[in-house]
Amino acid sequence: MTIEPRVLQPSEWDAWHSALVSAFAGESTSEERELYRSLTEVERCLGVWDEDRPVATAGLFSLRMTVPGGALVPTAGVTMVSVAPTHRRRGILRSFMRRQLDDVRAAGAEPLAALTASEAPIYGRFGYGLAVRSLAVRIDTGRVRLRLPAAVAAETAELRLRQSDEAASLLAECESVYARVLDRRPGMLERRPGFERERLLDPERRREGASPLRCVVALRDGEPVAYARYAVKADWTESDAPAGEVRLRELEALDTAGYAALWRFLFDIDLTTWIVADNRPLDDPWQHLVDDIRRCPTRLNTDSLYVRPVDVGGALAARTYATPVDVVLRVEDEFCPWNTGNWRLSGDEKGAVCEPTRDAADLSLSVRELGSAYLGGTSLHSLAGAGLVTEERPFSGALRAASTAFASETAPFLPHGF
Repeated sequence: MTIEPRVLQPSEWDAWHSALVSAFAGESTSEERELYRSLTEVERCLGVWDEDRPVATAGLFSLRMTVPGGALVPTAGVTMVSVAPTHRRRGILRSFMRRQLDDVRAAGAEPLAALTASEAPIYGRFGYGLAVRSLAVRIDTGRVRLRLPAAVAAETAELRLRQSDEAASLLAECESVYARVLDRRPGMLERRPGFERERLLDPERRREGASPLRCVVALRDGEPVAYARYAVKADWTESDAPAGEVRLRELEALDTAGYAALWRFLFDIDLTTWIVADNRPLDDPWQHLVDDIRRCPTRLNTDSLYVRPVDVGGALAARTYATPVDVVLRVEDEFCPWNTGNWRLSGDEKGAVCEPTRDAADLSLSVRELGSAYLGGTSLHSLAGAGLVTEERPFSGALRAASTAFASETAPFLPHGF
């Protein structure tokens, strides 16, 4: 066999997808297979075959991701990467990464690549930097109360809630809200046609005893302003007191009142004493609305989204900057050497330009650290503290200025995988 990947043919998809599912020791329903087949961009998928059997898979989605400043930037979403246990340590993953990045560069349409990782150490050596983290949350609603400011409470009371035990029935309202909050947080992904259906997948094997997926929408004058998707798992104490869980899958809101209305709804669901969520933004505002934060333990999800500039100049020019910045970055990129060199970045909150330069560098860093800092959730100053960013002229102020400029006022967040 050869480890050289080749493009997937439509007729090969079933076997290719089965190899992917097997590599993750998983299973899939007919509904899941039908959906993922419809979402797959076959022409951007690769495979390695041993005789007539697929033993490794990799794909790309044509995504658009929100970056600081609110622009939606074309992004190559690396997905469906697997290698069969029998064919590991033969360089197959490296060959996939090489082919994907070469293809993305040749097409010239996507300055960024991004991925979620099943194992944290894998992708750093290919230039992907950890750019987004999130919170896992467990709120004791049996003892914790919400404290809404008077003006917010009054406006919240004017909203109408629409609830459904069939989440699909409120899909249009949810997606209209999501489309309007998309530009507010770096890391948010535009939902390509069909991806809204992925949010409704609810196979019984994933429920762990909870109810089917439910939905609630907050409306103002008949228009949706917020939504939450959740499930409920019933439970009881030894003395038969209710101790159920509200398992929050997703919550988005256009304004404070809609946001507060849905949290109040979740707090008040009968026979429950916990709200559990595995993926919330680091700066989620509910943390300022509870009266006892100690009974709301959170856990940092150490990695959510990894980002890689494929075209350093194009990527840095695609976002805006919190404060004016004029800095020369020395970027090292062993895997994609076309990025290696000095780049002058000049920009502010209105836009930016980034071009190669012969001028001396102010800061030096690898493309991996540039990817980590790109969405504004990881500071260049923090990376410098770890020895991963070097200020070439100490005390020049270049590090402080660049770190401030790269920051995002809202924490980057990946609402769902891909």
